[in-house]
Amino acid sequence: MAGRTSIEGRIFANALIAVILGTSAPLALQQFGTDPWLAWSTGLLLAIIAIWILLRPLTSRLNRALESIHGGLLNFRDGDFSISLAIKKRDQLGELAALYNEVGEILRQERAHIHQRELLLDTVIQSSPLALLLIDQGEHIIYANTSARHLLYGGRPLQGHTLAQVLPHCPPEIAQAIEQRQDGLTSYLDQESSHTLHISNSTFVLNSQKHRLVLLREMTRELTRAEVQVWKKVIRLISHELNNSLAPISSMAHSGKLLSEKLQSQQLAGVFDVIAERCRHLTDFTQGYARFAKLPPPVCEEVTWTRLINGVQPLHPFRLVGSLPERAGFFDPAQIEQALLNLLKNAAESGSSAEDITLQIETDAHGQLITVSDRGPGMNDKILQQALLPFFSTKPHGVGLGLALCREIADAHGGNIRLHNRADGGLQVRLWLPWKPAG
Repeated sequence: MAGRTSIEGRIFANALIAVILGTSAPLALQQFGTDPWLAWSTGLLLAIIAIWILLRPLTSRLNRALESIHGGLLNFRDGDFSISLAIKKRDQLGELAALYNEVGEILRQERAHIHQRELLLDTVIQSSPLALLLIDQGEHIIYANTSARHLLYGGRPLQGHTLAQVLPHCPPEIAQAIEQRQDGLTSYLDQESSHTLHISNSTFVLNSQKHRLVLLREMTRELTRAEVQVWKKVIRLISHELNNSLAPISSMAHSGKLLSEKLQSQQLAGVFDVIAERCRHLTDFTQGYARFAKLPPPVCEEVTWTRLINGVQPLHPFRLVGSLPERAGFFDPAQIEQALLNLLKNAAESGSSAEDITLQIETDAHGQLITVSDRGPGMNDKILQQALLPFFSTKPHGVGLGLALCREIADAHGGNIRLHNRADGGLQVRLWLPWKPAG
């Protein structure tokens, strides 16, 4: 600090003034004939009084400053950085107070910064689709995000509860995996579809206590996409090999039929007709799989719902529930029409009457929901888990592509498809599609 005065210098100056007074007074008294012993005693007393008078303001201010600093440091210890020192002297105490105030301001800013980062981290964790649980040594849940609350406890708060209180309310497969501290994949079935989760456990020490961090990540979409890609690769390979064989077989059957006509052998011509017919059937069969394996990206556009309804109703009759939304849909009309035809065909083949097959279309701010319902026998849990897989079918002559193609179309649109049994009998399929992305 420029132009400051030293406390040590002020004390030395005041002491020097007192010494000068204490020595000059006896000399002056002796000139008036005062006894030397009395004169020097008076000078010493005068020096002591002068030192007390001169140093008292300085020591009082020094004591007050030290008490203020002491109180401020106690506030620091308690985590309160809001107190500033009002010492403006141009000396070492003023420097010390200014440094104290500067440190306090830095600590206030750091605490505010840390608080903001904690809020940001908590917001990110709470909005993450990854379910997170922090459990202490007593099996008490001390932190859980929104995904964990909805997955394990119906959206209710988890903090303060024990695992024994929470686990009975979640799917038994998840409860078992958490209780046994399993790491890896686990699957469970809810009311609509099958889900696959990846569960990981880790332990660490926090506040001198061992804690367990449980992370549950939804892997259904990733595994489904990987599974579909494998099926597509297999289908393309099989279709390629079959087509390479069917083409020459069909050509040879045609040549053989021409030869049999020249030989006028009706029996031999019939054999070649059967071979040709089976080749055509097998070609159509492989082309159906090829369409699934080579589904093009959707070309989305605005489509009136009346146009969609008029395109499918003559092919598979149904009963429309409710009124059509005023807002036009946004999707690939050819692909969604194909998906809807597949769903209506499945509903008709379930044994449900045409009057009991219903179609409902709803929209909201988030997307479009197409619901097809029937009054057939529904599906058991095992079939629900596999119904959307390629090649899986419960029909004697089914090829297992209808629902798989619907799921592939929904995924390509960024949507999803859900199947669940109706409470009063039958199956309900919900096809959800998002709106056009903003911008």
